[in-house]
Amino acid sequence: MPMPPSSPASITVSIVSHGQLDLVRPLMEELDRFSRVMVAKVVLTINIPEADALAGLHWSFEVERIENPAPMGFGANHNQAFGHCATPWFLVLNPDIRFDRDILAPLVDQARADSGLLTPRILEPGKDEPEQHRAIITPHEILVRRRPGYQRPAVPHWIPGLFMLFRSEAYREIGGFDERFFMYGEDADLSARARARGNRVAICPEATIVHVVGASSAGSAAKMTMVLRARATLMRKHWGPIARRIGLACLLCGVLLRAAASRARRRLRPGAAPAQWEGVWRSRREWLAGYPPADATAAGAG
Repeated sequence: MPMPPSSPASITVSIVSHGQLDLVRPLMEELDRFSRVMVAKVVLTINIPEADALAGLHWSFEVERIENPAPMGFGANHNQAFGHCATPWFLVLNPDIRFDRDILAPLVDQARADSGLLTPRILEPGKDEPEQHRAIITPHEILVRRRPGYQRPAVPHWIPGLFMLFRSEAYREIGGFDERFFMYGEDADLSARARARGNRVAICPEATIVHVVGASSAGSAAKMTMVLRARATLMRKHWGPIARRIGLACLLCGVLLRAAASRARRRLRPGAAPAQWEGVWRSRREWLAGYPPADATAAGAG
């Protein structure tokens, strides 16, 4: 059963800028134009030093700035912002999200009592249809997802970190993001932990946002190393012993095959620079081990 209609100013929004204040500015304008009634406060984290593209600007909601003395990871930044949240809802929002109407009130209005994590449909650049629902990666999911007739879940099992609307009580109970994940994988991990604690992960099909895609991680080999390290950590954290061994072996074999193919192409084209997969293979000890075990007191360790 849906909850009662949304109350005004019930959401704290967390936005993290990695030299992206030029992207944050239009996002803030859209929040003010379409969702000012719903937003109590924006916690804006400046993760690296940058020119202040927001200087002299004002909005109808409070803006609280946090300037990090040193860069922090995705989850650590949003956990830090949650410490400044005193509203029933907490929104993790990427700087490169755009919308042309209020999408916050429809999300809160359709929430049920057990809804812990909500999202609208997400439209990626160049696509005519929103992203399809995502299943939690398991050994079975890996085996069947590319087969003909594969059925995606009717509701998402996990929600990408570019827009995650949490019931604050659920976020607090779960322990927030696991800060071992510097980037990539933390959204799937948190979604899995939310579901495990009985929090419904839901989508509002009537609400759509656009992901315009901002700055990406520098260096394709470095990015792929982070992605694989996150996947290895998810396997070590959520899979059983046998499935974990099989999954890690599959990751290793997949990278080995890609690196071997890259090296073979270079032999046919002498002088060509090594491709990303050769660099990823050389760093296999780093990513295959995953992130170090969480300290017992770390946020999201559960």
